[in-house]
Amino acid sequence: MTGVLLATDSDDLFADIDGILGDDETTVYRVHKGADVIKVISAKQPDLVILDLQIGNMGGVAACIAIRQEEGFGRLEPRPVALLLDRAVDSFIATEAKADGWLVKPINSLRLQRMRNELLSGQSYFEGASASS
Repeated sequence: MTGVLLATDSDDLFADIDGILGDDETTVYRVHKGADVIKVISAKQPDLVILDLQIGNMGGVAACIAIRQEEGFGRLEPRPVALLLDRAVDSFIATEAKADGWLVKPINSLRLQRMRNELLSGQSYFEGASASS
């Protein structure tokens, strides 16, 4: 069973992603606040974390940085983390946060599935501006 943690305060975005990725083989967990991401990763041990760029008072970039810090301290096992960006130019901050991949919204089901597959296989997936930009 594959676990995906999605951090978003958008009910529509959660419904879309759960509808695309959630099935008999995959459970999509949700948190509404970036501040809850570390706690839920520790509890649920998801295989993939997807962070919406804009989440309440602790956005996806801050949550990604927090995950990477916890991994660096040995308090979390490393796992792929993706950001859902509002614009392609936001890829700069996704790179700075050390995200393994990103998609630019609106979400397309084929692109989301491809990103999930690439990240779970140990690859990166960058849509929009390149990771080296």
